[in-house]
Amino acid sequence: MDKSIKGITRDRLKIAPIDEWHIYKQRPLVIAGPCSAESEEQVMLTAAGLAATGRVDLFRAGVWKPRTRPDQFEGVGTVGLKWLRQAREEYGLPVAVEVATEKHVYEALKHGVDAVWIGARTSVNPFALQEIASALKGADVMVFVKNPINPDLELWIGAIERISKAGISRIAAIHRGFSSWEKSAFRNQPRWQIPVEMRQRIPDLPMICDPSHMGGDRSFIADLSQKAMDLNYDGLMIESHIEPASALSDSKQQVTPAELTEILDSLVLRSPTSDDPEFLETIEDLRSQIDVYDNLLLDILESRMQVAETIGRYKKEHGITILQSSRWKEIKDNAVDKGVRKGLTPEFIQTFLEAIHQESITHQMRVMKED
Repeated sequence: MDKSIKGITRDRLKIAPIDEWHIYKQRPLVIAGPCSAESEEQVMLTAAGLAATGRVDLFRAGVWKPRTRPDQFEGVGTVGLKWLRQAREEYGLPVAVEVATEKHVYEALKHGVDAVWIGARTSVNPFALQEIASALKGADVMVFVKNPINPDLELWIGAIERISKAGISRIAAIHRGFSSWEKSAFRNQPRWQIPVEMRQRIPDLPMICDPSHMGGDRSFIADLSQKAMDLNYDGLMIESHIEPASALSDSKQQVTPAELTEILDSLVLRSPTSDDPEFLETIEDLRSQIDVYDNLLLDILESRMQVAETIGRYKKEHGITILQSSRWKEIKDNAVDKGVRKGLTPEFIQTFLEAIHQESITHQMRVMKED
C-alpha cells in the first residue's frame, strides 16, 4: 500500500500514540482547568476540586491571554506559572499552559510545565509557529496544537509538522472549531469533516475536542463532547472554574468541577470496531447500499452540470451574466425548506448547495471562455 496519503507520508511524522503517553489512563483523556489563572487562591481551589473528581489527567490554565480588544484581561503572566507548579506539587496533576511566543516557551519550560498548547490565533501564523517549534527543540513536554481560526487543514498539518520536526513526539491536535461569518448557535463552527480528514492523513495523531471554545456556552458542552466521542476522539479539553460566574474571561463556557463530573458521567463510549460476525455482515450490506446511492448522486450531479453548461451557452448567446442573484436566493430558500422537512439540517443543505452552485459557475465560466 502507498504510504503517502494526499501529500502526507506516514513515516515523516514520528508521533507517539496516546496510549503510550504517561498521563493516559483511559479514554477520554481529560484536560481541565480555568480559562485563565486569576489568583493563587482561584488556581489552588480549582485544582483541588478537579483533583477530587479523580477524572482529570492534565490541569490547564492560561497565564498569557490573547484578547481581541485592548483593555481586556490579558492574564497574570509569569507569576501564574508559579501557581501551576504549586498546584501540581500539592495535588499531583500534571500542568499545561498556552504559549504564543518564543519567550512564553522559555518561561514555561523554566517553570517545569508538563505540557503546552498552541492557540488558534497562533497556529494560523507559520512564523510564530516556527519560533515556538525552535524554542521547544529538545524539550521533554507534550504539545497540543489547536486548529487555526480559519478552516484550513493544510495550515493545521503544517503546524503539527513544525512541532514534529523540533523532535517532539507527544503531539496532539485540539479541535476547537473555526471562525465563520455564518450565523450559528456555536461560538465556533465545528466543521467536523476537517478533523476527520486530519485523522485520515495522520492516523496516529491523537485528537482532542475543545467543546468549551466550540460552543461558547456551557449548555453545549455535553452534546459536543458526546459527538466527539462518537467520532472516536481520544480526549476532551473542558474549561473548569471553581466559580465560573466570577471568571475574568470566558465565564459563560466554564463549568464547575462537579458539573464536569456530570458531563463525563453522561458520556456513552463506543468501540470503533467489532468482532461480531452478524454485525460485520450487516454493516457491510448497509455500506453497499450507501455505495449505490453515492453512485446515483454522482450520476445526478453529472446530469445537472450538463444542464448548467447548456444554460451557460444560452446566457453567452444572449449576453447575460453568469450569476443571477435572485434566482440563486430562490433556489437556496426552497431547498433549505424542503431539506428540513426531509430531516436534513439547514447547515448541510447550505453547504451542499453552495458547493454545487460553485461547480455550476465553474462549468459556465468554462463555456464563456470557449471560442
